[in-house]
Amino acid sequence: MKLKTVIKHLVALFYPDMCLACEQLLLSGEQYLCSDCLLRMPRTQLHDIPNNHLEQRFAGKVRFDGVTAFYYYNQESPFQNIIHKLKYRQGKHIGYIMGQYAAAELADSVRFAHFDALVPVPLHPNKLKRRGYNQSAVIAEGLSAFMKIPVDETNLYRKIENPTQTKKTAIERWKNTEGIFAVHHPEAYTDKRLLLIDDVLTTGATITACLQAINAVCNARVSVFTVAAVP
Repeated sequence: MKLKTVIKHLVALFYPDMCLACEQLLLSGEQYLCSDCLLRMPRTQLHDIPNNHLEQRFAGKVRFDGVTAFYYYNQESPFQNIIHKLKYRQGKHIGYIMGQYAAAELADSVRFAHFDALVPVPLHPNKLKRRGYNQSAVIAEGLSAFMKIPVDETNLYRKIENPTQTKKTAIERWKNTEGIFAVHHPEAYTDKRLLLIDDVLTTGATITACLQAINAVCNARVSVFTVAAVP
């Protein structure tokens, strides 16, 4: 047996992979969530429901095609660990796997299966350097691997490094995101169908700012997908 294989088995013995939700040992083939918890995830199932309650958060504020999320995020739920580790504990691979899980459902959707590009909400270069990865881009890569849609990480960009949204009120979140995004090459988005991707939908302030930046310079059809949404 090769040394690398031996080390891998030893690591698995002393530091076994645990389900993020129930903290039980994962079985072979399971990643981050056990099969039981994956089935119990509070999915939104909103991808084929026009004018759903997530879309109503944006109605009258900005132009968009559709909005959906993979599951509902609740701080009292064991599933909150997914987002927490994705954003704050170097959980880069979690985003990729969650993107693939979601893509398996979106692929059969009438409204969310066909796009010209996946556009992750960008981080400012300074924050990207500190974190080491853009969690929205990682989610997009997971979706792309399953849906075979290219990821565009460069055209939409964050021109202002705004403070973190975590502890801000709803009003502060909206003020904090005004005018912070822009598009390098509007012609690349013109007449295209885009899927804007983020990790969590809360007030919708960040997503709205992205949509406004795109809508201001080109005629694109933009829908929104997030891994999680606050009910």
